[in-house]
Amino acid sequence: MNTKQLLAGASNVDITPPIGTRINGDFISHYAHTIHDNLYSKALALKSGEETVVMVVVDICYMQDDFLRPIRKEISQKTGLQDKNLLFSCTHAHSAGAICDLLLGAADLPYTRKLPALIVQSVIDALDNLVPAKIAFCSLDVPDHILCRRYFMQDGFEPYNPVTGKLDMVKTNPFGAEDQIVGPVAKMDTELSYLAVKSTKDQWISLFANYSLHYVGDFEAGTISADYFGEFASQIKSILKAGDDFVGILSNGTSGEANIWDFINRDRYPKENFKKSKLIAKDLAEKIEASLKDLTWDNELALYTEYEELFLDIRKPSQQEFEDAIKIVKDSNYENITLIDHDVLRRLYAREQVLLYEGEDNEVLPVQAIKIGNVVIGALAGEFFAETGLWLKENSPVKNYFSIGLANGCVGYVPPAHEIERGGYETWRCRTSKLDKGSEVIVREKLMNIINKVALYKKNSIN
Repeated sequence: MNTKQLLAGASNVDITPPIGTRINGDFISHYAHTIHDNLYSKALALKSGEETVVMVVVDICYMQDDFLRPIRKEISQKTGLQDKNLLFSCTHAHSAGAICDLLLGAADLPYTRKLPALIVQSVIDALDNLVPAKIAFCSLDVPDHILCRRYFMQDGFEPYNPVTGKLDMVKTNPFGAEDQIVGPVAKMDTELSYLAVKSTKDQWISLFANYSLHYVGDFEAGTISADYFGEFASQIKSILKAGDDFVGILSNGTSGEANIWDFINRDRYPKENFKKSKLIAKDLAEKIEASLKDLTWDNELALYTEYEELFLDIRKPSQQEFEDAIKIVKDSNYENITLIDHDVLRRLYAREQVLLYEGEDNEVLPVQAIKIGNVVIGALAGEFFAETGLWLKENSPVKNYFSIGLANGCVGYVPPAHEIERGGYETWRCRTSKLDKGSEVIVREKLMNIINKVALYKKNSIN
């Protein structure tokens, strides 16, 4: 691993789907009738000596492993880069094109076929744009906009579990039951981390940020939008007075049980469409701009990466649960579902039990760590809870650490075992919450192992 002049390049490839495309991320499919703002595949490439890393953030809800593998193969054929050199992640915007089935939300096949070439192009473009560069790291605590959406409720409240038919110990998003909230279940990860990247001529190339806010979603169904992730990119470009080649990137962190809906103080955000996204994006951008004066820049640093794949057991229904689910599915009319109530949830999750039972017994979950000077980035292929991200930060041998969630695929929610015991939406057994109860510990310990490996290389630093 050589330590030489850093090269950096960024790209921004438009991936906006057409009007009429499917949108998933809800219990049912929606169809695009409005394009509010464009979607992008954004890539940041870094090269030092013989080592190259490309980090790609795509405005999409989910990208599963089987979708990404052909993309990786094509990039490898064209560039020589291997799995360890590439990190792909989703913003997890719930207002983007659909490339996989999520509950009753179906994939849009034409868009699924179109998107891979655009993602590949974003990587190629970023590599083509490499120039001598300098980089700096900073992290800020921004607790204002991240709330735990899982709540303990007062005695007498009955959080229904559509999989077991019994009651959960917690309620996710207690709309209409705000007066029965006792308090949030867990502490959130409120750190805003970022890499600032300029050319050695002091021209902005990119700013790659990370924040553990699930998404905002302050607009009506059927709207194509990059959510607050896209608004942040616009805001940070404006506030930095950066040129047209600048690429602002906001990645998602460990936000599995986080959101922006304040059930206690319901009037603290504007309620008009897109106003909340703009407010939050502007606040993050302004806080970053205010911190730039304290940065220390480095143009000679070491890059190092590690990548491994885990094969984890799936939490499958029993034979009896499968047979019970079959009876419900046979009696269900999924085509006419429009409103979600307890009965619909029971039918929807019965279908999930059938599909899980008939599906694979294990799932691949990649883990990756990237060292950039004295910064380490961990990649988690799922919707991990804040507890996982905070544990990794607390135990990391490197102070400058953050996790990117929904990275290199997505297996769905990966809650800690004790949260699965508590129940709540994120833990209901289905294709997007399917791993065995002990999986979170296995993943975080494996990631910590490779974090320790990359942390051994301490040749240069970003202060």
